[in-house]
Amino acid sequence: MNDSGLFRGGDGTRAVRAGLPEPVKYEPTLPGPVFAAHFHLPGEPTGPYTYGRDENPTWTHLEAAIGELEAPGEDGVETLVFASGMAAISSVLFSQLRAGDAVVLPSDGYQVLPLVRAQLEAYGIEVRTAPTGGDAQLDVLDGAKLLWIESPSNPGLDVCDIRRLVEAAHARGALVAVDNTLATPLGQRPLELGADFSVASGTKQLTGHGDILLGYVTGRAGEPMTAVRRWRKIVGAIPGPMEAWLAHRSIATLQLRVDRQNATALAVAEALRQRPEVSGLRYPGLPDDPSHKIAARQMRRFGCVVSFTLPTRERAERFLEGLRLVDDATSFGGVRSTAERRGRWGGDAVPEGFIRLSVGAEDPEDLVADLLRALDESAE
Repeated sequence: MNDSGLFRGGDGTRAVRAGLPEPVKYEPTLPGPVFAAHFHLPGEPTGPYTYGRDENPTWTHLEAAIGELEAPGEDGVETLVFASGMAAISSVLFSQLRAGDAVVLPSDGYQVLPLVRAQLEAYGIEVRTAPTGGDAQLDVLDGAKLLWIESPSNPGLDVCDIRRLVEAAHARGALVAVDNTLATPLGQRPLELGADFSVASGTKQLTGHGDILLGYVTGRAGEPMTAVRRWRKIVGAIPGPMEAWLAHRSIATLQLRVDRQNATALAVAEALRQRPEVSGLRYPGLPDDPSHKIAARQMRRFGCVVSFTLPTRERAERFLEGLRLVDDATSFGGVRSTAERRGRWGGDAVPEGFIRLSVGAEDPEDLVADLLRALDESAE
């Protein structure tokens, strides 16, 4: 880590300089991607790079950068990058749990979690679920080996008291993993709230351009993280060096993107709350949102996703078709706004007219105008 790593500064300074190596005369500030399946290895394999499935210098810089964002100034923290967010999620679940163990998952989390549940149960692991809101996971925590938190939840945007759940889980001997995808490390830092793992899909706002699949796990050094590293080695769910390099490059603008998108998301939510056809509007940054009080205690930024429901499936589809600045696409966090009717996937317990809107970096007034115009036209 170069000397800039010792000057922590603000989020923007940290994002711009995170993970950069010591400066070398005539060398680029951020070295290019290292494409290598193997490395020169005479004698005993004692160096840091031996084989491309285990380590890569490009990963090393990216992992250092993410670690500085997730746990700035904290020693003994490791980050491991993966080929996707689901690879990162799977690495924690399947490296920490054994047949006979119990795990607590959110019942309102990411839509792939039901598939994960089926696989865990096939391996003889007991799966318990409870909603994110109201800290309901506390009620099914006794005897669990691992608590999985998703806050804010996707797509419903409920929030739980992470510190409270962590303290309760640790008192019962359980580890805690927090899916930090929607918040990003600039929105909240799960390790500072006591969690053992912060897990995220870097596909989303961390990299922010909708062109990279990536995941990561950050945790304190010790056997749990050693087991995650071992799982990555066994499964081979590693990112390519080009993806890792693009991700690191993209992190430099994270604070700029997050602040713009969060401010616009609040403006969008405030505009939508005035519309009579909009129900179930959720955005943790709204002062009257059911989650705002808890979110304000543990989050520094509230995210770029706004969710709401239109009266019918047909109305929602007309609305999406009428948008000009918003792409009808899945995923979230990109610089270009996207929206979709989540019910089309069949995996979320949401109304047919439920919309998940990911706010991009467009001019706020242009985006709000586009949304309101599409609402007006979809009523006809």
